[in-house]
Amino acid sequence: MKKVLAFAGSNSSASINHKLVSFAATQMDGPQVKVVRLTDYPLPIFGEDLEKAGGYPATLKDLLAEIKQVDGLMISVNEHNGSISAFFKNTLDWLSRIEYKFLENKKILLMSASPGRRGALSAFEYTQGILPRYGGEVVSGLTFPSFSENFSEVEQQISDKELKETMFNALTLFSSSL
Repeated sequence: MKKVLAFAGSNSSASINHKLVSFAATQMDGPQVKVVRLTDYPLPIFGEDLEKAGGYPATLKDLLAEIKQVDGLMISVNEHNGSISAFFKNTLDWLSRIEYKFLENKKILLMSASPGRRGALSAFEYTQGILPRYGGEVVSGLTFPSFSENFSEVEQQISDKELKETMFNALTLFSSSL
């Protein structure tokens, strides 16, 4: 059975990106999906001096082991000031230091959500461009604008018909790529 690891690039306990990736995980038919929070893998702010003095944190090794065990990743990124969050960037920095091609042969469903109309498009585009450097292949994706207007947390449903179809198509393409 194919395996997928799902997480958001946010460290917020109320992250809409975590809500989105968790919802998407429940919609997958076929692969076994494990949803995690990156906050369960705490990392200090990356610095070469810190790396030289202390090596790689155990939590980093644990996260890399989780990534190595799966065939694909579902990632939903948030946006801070027109880019990815410092939290997610720090995670990528550490992972790329322990093993530059840490995403080698991994298929990726990339998502982004925001309360605004752009759906964290800038963060999505940045992440879509950077993940292939680490060996990953972004096979499908979607941006999810106006999260609270287009997703019912009570009903666990996408209320916008076009977004629902876009999600279904992205999941189908991702699943068939595994």
